[in-house]
Amino acid sequence: MWRWVAVVGLVVPLAGCGFSARRSPSQLPPAATAGATQTGVASWYGPGFHGHPTSSGEIYDQNELTAAHQTLPLGTRVEVTNLDNGRSVEVRINDRGPFVDGRVIDLSYAAARSLGMVGPGTVPVRLEVLNGSSPHLEAAAFAVQVGSFADPNNAYRLKSALEKRFEHVRIAPLQGNGQRYYRVRVGRFESRDDAVALARSVAPLGLPAIIVEDGVAP
Repeated sequence: MWRWVAVVGLVVPLAGCGFSARRSPSQLPPAATAGATQTGVASWYGPGFHGHPTSSGEIYDQNELTAAHQTLPLGTRVEVTNLDNGRSVEVRINDRGPFVDGRVIDLSYAAARSLGMVGPGTVPVRLEVLNGSSPHLEAAAFAVQVGSFADPNNAYRLKSALEKRFEHVRIAPLQGNGQRYYRVRVGRFESRDDAVALARSVAPLGLPAIIVEDGVAP
């Protein structure tokens, strides 16, 4: 699921879940507490991301039961039920996305296979939160991640291009799975809503804008 985009004359391969237009509050779970539910469309992501860092800093393994969600705290466990066939699977949220209208969760290949949705690609689902919120969530700062590269030259070229449009563009290195990755991030906010606003400015460039926790709030 690599995406190729041109930014200010630069063409580089990017990995990540894309950000698209506005999501209404009614599509979001009422709270990140046990028993909270949400319905919508699930998608899945696999080989193109296998071995690359997730928003949590973990290396993505398509054979583990994990998922990406836009707002639930990283580490939250969720039961996902395929409303077409009644099959369920428990997953752990370790990534951010999908930022596509109507889609509420992006499942690993293993989770998608458990639900019988690899062929269809997307299915209607019901989510139920199985554990509560992270007590450290309020201390988090947020940023918009627009790329993750094994080649630092690609990361620095993208950084240079983005600095012509945005402030506070930086490289956040990550060592994992025997490989060093260079993540390009824009901004640093105490409020997630401010990060969402920036992501909406980045999205028209065709970049996979992912909202990530970025350490302790300033």
